[in-house]
Amino acid sequence: MCRLPHRLASLYNAVQQADSAAGSVHDPLKEPDEAMNAFEAQRAFEEQLRAHARPDASAGQVWRRSTLRMMLYTELVLLDSAAILLGFYIAACTRDGNWLSLAGVNVGVFLLPITLGTALASGTYSLACLRYPVSGVKSIFSAFFFSIFVVLLGSYMLTAELPLSRVQLAEGAVLALTLITMGRLGFRSHVRGATGGKLLDELVIVDGVPLDVAGDTIALDARIINLSPNPRDPQMLHRLGTAVSGFDRVIVACSEEHRAVWALLLKGMNIKGEILVPQFNALGAIGVDAFDGKDTLVVSQGPLNMPNRAKKRALDLAITLPALLALAPLMILVAIAIRLESPGPILFAQDRVGRGNRLFKILKFRSMRQTLCDADGNVSASRDDDRITRVGRFIRKTSIDELPQLLNVLRGDMSVVGPRPHALGSRAANHFFWEIDERYWQRHTLKPGMTGLAQVRGFRGATDRRVDLTNRLQADMEYIDGWDIWRDITILFKTLRVIVHSNAF
Repeated sequence: MCRLPHRLASLYNAVQQADSAAGSVHDPLKEPDEAMNAFEAQRAFEEQLRAHARPDASAGQVWRRSTLRMMLYTELVLLDSAAILLGFYIAACTRDGNWLSLAGVNVGVFLLPITLGTALASGTYSLACLRYPVSGVKSIFSAFFFSIFVVLLGSYMLTAELPLSRVQLAEGAVLALTLITMGRLGFRSHVRGATGGKLLDELVIVDGVPLDVAGDTIALDARIINLSPNPRDPQMLHRLGTAVSGFDRVIVACSEEHRAVWALLLKGMNIKGEILVPQFNALGAIGVDAFDGKDTLVVSQGPLNMPNRAKKRALDLAITLPALLALAPLMILVAIAIRLESPGPILFAQDRVGRGNRLFKILKFRSMRQTLCDADGNVSASRDDDRITRVGRFIRKTSIDELPQLLNVLRGDMSVVGPRPHALGSRAANHFFWEIDERYWQRHTLKPGMTGLAQVRGFRGATDRRVDLTNRLQADMEYIDGWDIWRDITILFKTLRVIVHSNAF
């Protein structure tokens, strides 16, 4: 059987007690109070799992590996920068015989932002460049030649002379490329030493089949941590999302009859998910890999690599921080108006499904009377909904009630642009969303957004018909499959035109 961390087995009774106390945690139709009690019980168990489920000797290393990779990317950027500056400095000084001249450094300073900006945009500083340094050298070469072209074209168009002659410029380019190559190839040894030769965080989930996992790979038994695959159970998906959080690669070993459902669940987890199989089968595989000498089918892949995640997060912060400062007076006035009109808290917090199908608390200005608030979102707001206050009707119509979600973006629970997060009780045509289309859980591979492609296309408001969900789901999947930073910016501008919308009430 799989090798489990020693302390994990002792937690088996804890999850059994949690299930017994909460009733059947897998039934999405249970009463709201029972569902919340079950969720709280499971959350307590997940905290124990996160604290004890990994081997003590490698726990710190596992959770620090993402931070370590960011440090390695930073070191690589500095190494490339130093190579470019040093190459042009040497070329200028050897020709002029003046080792105090900064002419070459000045040219390098012009080239650096173009080279690094192009390299970042093309994904040069990524996990692939750490694993395959030769491929990384090719990528930085392309960015460097592009920067040379831009500088030469700019000097020609502006009729400006460069501090270096053409010969010095050519020598500097050759020296810079040589230093970059030497630095990158030598950096491979540093990467191996810093990571212990293990760049990826791998998790093996074993579901009812015998498997011997060698080495220091972390293995979890799905039965012990209550991960029986069930796409109709949001709480199970939340537990799965919590278990795989922080891993780069998740491999599931299961029986043949469970492979299809595991493949479906992994597609919504924002990780590289694989099914361990002896041969090919119809799981919608997107690639083939291997683990411990056995074939695996790659059935999911996180939509954004590290550079793209960094760009999206930078855009979120660039918009959120100024927006919070600019909108603070308005938010204070709205808070006062809510408090004066009806008793209760100013903010309404509700569980929503976030990235990797993990639950988080979304924040909104309270627009309904406290005694009539729908904590689970079982009933969508309607045009003449008597639960909504006068202030609430105005802030919902103008989307002002969504402004506290800027705090969710700041915390990292949400993004400015992405698929809108739904409540667990959301329904269309009296069916839960995930009962209408099994692709529903796949829309959570990205962080949920304050606005999204579906919203700018007018798919807002109540979901009275099945098509109300399928329209939104289709737009969400289109956004995920074709993500681009410029598309996010375009959606933001289009959002300004639909802040006040006929379907917003």
